[in-house]
Amino acid sequence: QHERRVGELLQAKPGKGIHSVVRLTLSPGGVSLVVPQPNINATVAQNILLSVEYSCRGVATIEWKHVSSWGTTKIVEWKSGNYVNISTVYKDRVNTFENGSIQLLNVGMRDAGYYFITVTEEYGTSTYGTIIVNVYEIIYEDLHFVAVLFAFLAAVSAILICFMWLCNKSLHLFQKTTTHKLTGISLRMQSRYRVFKSEF
Repeated sequence: QHERRVGELLQAKPGKGIHSVVRLTLSPGGVSLVVPQPNINATVAQNILLSVEYSCRGVATIEWKHVSSWGTTKIVEWKSGNYVNISTVYKDRVNTFENGSIQLLNVGMRDAGYYFITVTEEYGTSTYGTIIVNVYEIIYEDLHFVAVLFAFLAAVSAILICFMWLCNKSLHLFQKTTTHKLTGISLRMQSRYRVFKSEF
C-alpha cells in the first residue's frame, strides 16, 4: 500500500504548486504520526525543518527517504537512544530530533520532491507520513532591478543637490554684483553733487 501511494504521488510532479493536508496516521498497533506542515516552500541555500510528531509503545525506528525525478535516496535511519545512520550524500546536511523531525541544511534544486517518513515500533507495526518540498531559485533579476533603481535615484539626488548649490551660488553672486553696482552709482552721484555744489 505504501509503494502504491509513492507511485501516485510521483505522478503529481513536485515543485509546481502541490497541495496536501495535515496527516494523522494511527495504526492498529498504536503508532501515531502527525505532519503539521505537509507542504514546504523554500529557496536555494535555505535551511528547512521537516516537522513531525510521533508516539508509540516502546522504542521506535525512524526512517526518512527522499523521492524525486532523480530517484529515491535514503536520508537517515535512527532508533531513539540507540543509533543514527545518515547516508553519505547527506553527511553534515541533516540534523535529527527526538520527535522524528529532521532539518535539511543548505537546500538545492535537487532537494525538491517528496519526503517519506516511516515510524516502526519494536513490535513491527509501522506508519507513514509525507512532506512535499518545493525549492525555488533566487530571482537575481529582481535584485538587479532594485540595485539599478537605487543607483538611478541616488544619481538624480546628487544632480539635484548640485543644481541647488549652483542656483544658490549664482543668487549670492547676483546679489553681490547688484550691491556693488548700487554702491558705485551712489558714490558717483555723491561725487557729482559735491562738484555741482562747489561750482555754486
